[in-house]
Amino acid sequence: MRIIPFWVVLSAAALMLTACGGSERPAASTPGKSVILITPNPVGANSFLQLSVKGAEAAAKEIGASFKLYESKDPTSIAQNLDAAVRAKPTVIVGVSFSFDDLFATVPKQHSGQQFLQVDSCAKDQPANLTCVSFKEHEAAYLAGVEAGLLTKSGKLGVVAALDSPFVHRWIAPFFAGAKSVKASATGTPLYVGGNNPFSDPARAKSQAQTLTGQGADIVAAAASGGNQGVFEAAAAAGAKSFGVDVNQCKQSPGTVIDNVLKHVDVAESAAIKDIAAGKAGGVKVYGLKEGGVGVNALGDDLASSGCAVASNPDVVAKVKQVRDDIVAGQIVVADPLAG
Repeated sequence: MRIIPFWVVLSAAALMLTACGGSERPAASTPGKSVILITPNPVGANSFLQLSVKGAEAAAKEIGASFKLYESKDPTSIAQNLDAAVRAKPTVIVGVSFSFDDLFATVPKQHSGQQFLQVDSCAKDQPANLTCVSFKEHEAAYLAGVEAGLLTKSGKLGVVAALDSPFVHRWIAPFFAGAKSVKASATGTPLYVGGNNPFSDPARAKSQAQTLTGQGADIVAAAASGGNQGVFEAAAAAGAKSFGVDVNQCKQSPGTVIDNVLKHVDVAESAAIKDIAAGKAGGVKVYGLKEGGVGVNALGDDLASSGCAVASNPDVVAKVKQVRDDIVAGQIVVADPLAG
């Protein structure tokens, strides 16, 4: 996931290669209806991108449309995939993440008859034919921090995040703030994966987690997408605990993962695609705790079967539910790092 300038000059040969690189997952389709999803990186083990595919596929099936997935690998292929998608003239083109901010600020304006959907971010000066779905990840990260603050023994917390960027900080600063709200002496240190593959580098993520546990952190939250497994492995080896993101990752390292900062991308994305197909396009819909778009496993009815370590701490679960209610009621306002 990266912010990309729209400077790439495309060649016909590159476009042909890009289209061949996409994968089609047809539904029982109606002629003329189609959904194209473009990811900023290969889906692979990236749980966030897996959710985006799940949501788009579900929506395509419901509206009787075909579905195509264009997986990008770098800024150049993102632009190539977008150009190929525009040429295909589907019902809606879906771009995932802030990697599309620059592209969606310009391309929709050049193709006013085409509908676009941006998931998990929104281009500035939003074009009328661009619909946006975003989330208040910082609210769920704060709840995870409350759990960490109540469960830490050393008082030292860490986060291994993919990139040092304002958007990714939504998983960091609120996590530490939540911890400090219940344990004032808690300290937090973030380290970043970086490099050429920040969202898909479990080896680098593991190394950063090892550094944090070596400094005494007994809880290290993972915010490195496909690299999260490396964080879990490092935490388990050090006798520390961790948190996952996006989906329930507790069973990936039983006894190690306390809980997860959940984001129901598939549900929100699917709803937006269906709205666009029904002629209700445009605008921005933001999903937070109040709307049920984000959360933690501690809030779920299936906590007992989730495999999450927090399930054995009913007092912590009760506190998290109380804090959730306070946030929804506006009694606690979680600062958004993206807002500056």
